[in-house]
Amino acid sequence: MPSFHEQMLHIVDEYRAAGQPWPSTSRQLAAFALERGLYEPHQGRLLSIVADEFSRAMREQYIKDPQGRSVRAKHVARLVVEGEQKRLWDSIDTAGPEFMQAALQQCRHQIVGDCKQLKTDTDSDNENWNSATDIQISFNFEADLEELELAETPTASSAPLPPSSRSPVAVS
Repeated sequence: MPSFHEQMLHIVDEYRAAGQPWPSTSRQLAAFALERGLYEPHQGRLLSIVADEFSRAMREQYIKDPQGRSVRAKHVARLVVEGEQKRLWDSIDTAGPEFMQAALQQCRHQIVGDCKQLKTDTDSDNENWNSATDIQISFNFEADLEELELAETPTASSAPLPPSSRSPVAVS
């Protein structure tokens, strides 16, 4: 029995074989699959879809901190609770330092994983398909971060951060 992902990729192949527009959007693929009865979400999948919508909404909620910076209001961390691994959400203003350290560290690992995949894809493209000019990607983001921070620098009238009961925690 093919895995769920293999079944989805098979539908992509059917979409392309049917002469549908390519490249395409995932919405075009979804419409194709639903119209032809190739995909019918079951109740467990519907629960996952709704949960993903909640996750997306929470991930995209931003608030202003006392310095005027736009920061994510909610963060997620994979934690073991009563012997079971769960993805728990908490608010930046109520989460404890252990939760925030786990959430930020896991976010950093995700970014590193994305960079590793980007490097692999770039290397493969340069070595196998892009014979004209090698694409060069820099993975040093310091200048990018500095530029973005300068563009977002709040006005001098921003209030300083109030004293916190949290101790600094290193994330690396």
